[in-house]
Amino acid sequence: MKWFYLLLSLIGGLAVGMQAAVNGGLGKKVGPIEATFISFCVGTAALFFMVLFWGKGNILAVSEVPKFQLIGGILGAFYLAVVVIAVPKVGVSGALFAVITGQLLISALIDHFGLFGAQQFPLDLKKLIALGLMLGALYLFHHK
Repeated sequence: MKWFYLLLSLIGGLAVGMQAAVNGGLGKKVGPIEATFISFCVGTAALFFMVLFWGKGNILAVSEVPKFQLIGGILGAFYLAVVVIAVPKVGVSGALFAVITGQLLISALIDHFGLFGAQQFPLDLKKLIALGLMLGALYLFHHK
């Protein structure tokens, strides 16, 4: 079952890569903030129907969650706006390489300290070296 979730995550990563290219092009035509808004509106409509037809949770429980858990939409909008702005300047692979590096850095800190209620997975020397290599690779990827 673990492999199913890894494959699903891989497919999600493919979708993010395609999303960056599509939204970067949209941003060139309508403007970066406008493209972000349009993308979120289309995504919201899709999610509305997914909740309507397949949702099994309790959307009203949103009033009971810690307030910091409600910033996910703001973080998503910020991420999408950054990608829409960056893709035309550094390309899809360049933007996503930087995004992935940033994701790995913050996720390692979240894991290490158990931030936001996450389970703790301590940083060790191998992980620190891997993160250093990612930062070095990011430099090499963009260095001319």
